Amino acid sequence: MFDRPRLGERAILVHIDLKSEGQREHLQEFRELAQSAGACVIDTVDGSRQTADPRYFIGSGKVDQIAELVTQLDAELVLFNHTLSPSQERNLEARLKCRVLDRTGLILDIFAQRARSFEGKLQVELAQLKHLSTRLVRGWTHLERQKGGIGLRGPGETQLETDRRLIGARIKQLKLRLKKYTEQRNLGSRARRRAMIPAVSLVGYTNAGKSTLFNTLTDSGVYAADQLFATLDPTLRKLELAGVGHCVLADTVGFIRHLPHDLVEAFRSTLEETAQADVLLHVIDASDPERNAYIEQVNDVLKQIGAEDTPQIRVYNKIDLTDTEAKIDRDERYGAAASSLV
Repeated sequence: MFDRPRLGERAILVHIDLKSEGQREHLQEFRELAQSAGACVIDTVDGSRQTADPRYFIGSGKVDQIAELVTQLDAELVLFNHTLSPSQERNLEARLKCRVLDRTGLILDIFAQRARSFEGKLQVELAQLKHLSTRLVRGWTHLERQKGGIGLRGPGETQLETDRRLIGARIKQLKLRLKKYTEQRNLGSRARRRAMIPAVSLVGYTNAGKSTLFNTLTDSGVYAADQLFATLDPTLRKLELAGVGHCVLADTVGFIRHLPHDLVEAFRSTLEETAQADVLLHVIDASDPERNAYIEQVNDVLKQIGAEDTPQIRVYNKIDLTDTEAKIDRDERYGAAASSLV
């Protein structure tokens, strides 16, 4: 086996179009994900296949091509814009002699970097452990069953089984601690409802401009940057609305296509803040040609958390990058603003 490097900034991206897949990932978005994680993209390998290879996901010829690039460019990391099985990831690492990470692992790493609150860190750790539990394999000598002899006698449990047991215990502990945070948040939500204070939640695809809009509306200093997943921990602020009075505005984590299931599950308690909102402000990047697809992705996640029926106002942001003038379109059903350009 080989020693994994401590750092993995020099990265090669691998993007394969599978003809069997109806919906394909976007290479530019994946490049932005890699850069958001701190990777320095030194080359990109693309191609197409009818279906994924069960052993390497890609063909042997493509594996040899990437291995040669790893050696020539002194790459430390190979990122796949796809979901790899544990065996595919393991086989690729053995052939490429460097760290291999798939799309899910990359997003998990970004979330680990962005988490600031204690609850956010617990949620990220829970998602990472769930993902890691599927990656524990028999690939190291210390995972072999303990043999007899002085200093080696034990209960007969393999290190692999021990690791799985410890991870399972930690996952259970994290779920209990997060449950307490959920109960505390529910108390706050019930108190706001008793006080008749409406809750408004900002939702949208990642890097649509939610935090910038949040700062503008509430005169706050929430971190905002032109990068994917700049915001992870939810932030709540009071807001005074003419004719309405006080309300609570929440800035939430952005969504992305094929958001890892483990992340949705781990952040479900936080996302419930969105599900309990009275109104959703769906922020959309008006300048992005993929905006309609992103709208569908956001609505899919909202459906997963039970917020698909919450009244929604679509706010088209970044129109200064387009030729469109600011306007308000009204929905016939509600007679209220259903879409606005700002």
